[in-house]
Amino acid sequence: MNQRWQTAALMCLLLVGCQTGGSGDGGAAGSPGQPAEHTAPPSVHEREELNRPVDPDLQLEAKYWNVIEVRNGQKVIMNPDNILVLVNKEQSLPSGYKPADLVVPRVPFSFADPNAEKRRMRAEAAAALEEMFAAARRDGIELVAVSAYRSYERQKAIFAEEVRQKGEKKAVQAVAHPGQSEHQTGLAVDISSRSIGFQLTEAFEATKEGQWVAAHAHEYGFIIRYPKGKEAVTGYKYEPWHLRYVGRKAAAVMKERGMTMEEYFQAVKKV
Repeated sequence: MNQRWQTAALMCLLLVGCQTGGSGDGGAAGSPGQPAEHTAPPSVHEREELNRPVDPDLQLEAKYWNVIEVRNGQKVIMNPDNILVLVNKEQSLPSGYKPADLVVPRVPFSFADPNAEKRRMRAEAAAALEEMFAAARRDGIELVAVSAYRSYERQKAIFAEEVRQKGEKKAVQAVAHPGQSEHQTGLAVDISSRSIGFQLTEAFEATKEGQWVAAHAHEYGFIIRYPKGKEAVTGYKYEPWHLRYVGRKAAAVMKERGMTMEEYFQAVKKV
């Protein structure tokens, strides 16, 4: 009798052990001896990032980004015809680059030579400059172009003269090294007014012409390339006279958000 009870008790223990073992695998189909994986739910910040709509103003097609090749330790831009080409102290244009579509915009210049290369701009930028000058005239504002396209060789001569007069430390704050000047792109233009004797000076900011440009240039695709307070970003002192054509969409975004071109390219996403 005792033996039968012992046998029955042993069978019960075995049955209970099998049932416990079946549910002891974590209730999941996994490899023996491996605990079930648990994924932490996304944080509040991560959920906000995932659900945040993409700002179309901060999306930029790949064709507008610099294509860079390092030559002798220098970053050289291989697609310089890009309207949004970013030229600065870190990224240079090829020494032999000259835009193929340079034309003379029909606007007043501060000099008489009709053949001067500094009259020329790329066709799209020239057309936009004509529109801007015409709009300014309708508002009673008379603008004058002082200098637009500048070749690599011309920039080399200008930089050397600035170094001779002021020393290299001061020269690099105001004048670009050859290959690093926006004027070589054909997309930049220096402007002034009769009220300040057609000079390129910070005093332009306080003139009615300078104030009109600061308020309206973006409507025609231009930005003030080296704005006040952004010297550490651009690497150059404030130049209220130096305009750069980037197209209406990009100019509007930079104007609205107070961005330089460097900051714009840090913010936009390549699509």
